[in-house]
Amino acid sequence: MDKERQKLLKEQYKEMKTWMGVYQVRNTQNGKIMIGASPNLKNRWLTLRQQLDMGNCFNTELQKEWKQFGSEAFTYEVLEEKVTEGVNDVPWEMEQMKKAWVEKLQPFGERGYHKQPVR
Repeated sequence: MDKERQKLLKEQYKEMKTWMGVYQVRNTQNGKIMIGASPNLKNRWLTLRQQLDMGNCFNTELQKEWKQFGSEAFTYEVLEEKVTEGVNDVPWEMEQMKKAWVEKLQPFGERGYHKQPVR
């Protein structure tokens, strides 16, 4: 690839918008869900699937059921997205978005892969 083409591709990549937001992974066999947030939704499902396939997902219950039911039993859905451009504190913004969805969907116990918050 010539240098002009390489330069053009780098510039195009830098101009691409990145979407942050909240996603859900659903077990279609039992309906349980996991809610997560990511600064880059475009790559999140690929990364999470790799972690699950390799057996080192941060959510041990989700990992256990991934192994039990197989990857075909799970779906990925973006619940809310927002362009990261112009956001001053992406981690804080993502956490607020995630909190709202966890509150709304209550993914605890038989409904999901989250631990019930201590009150």
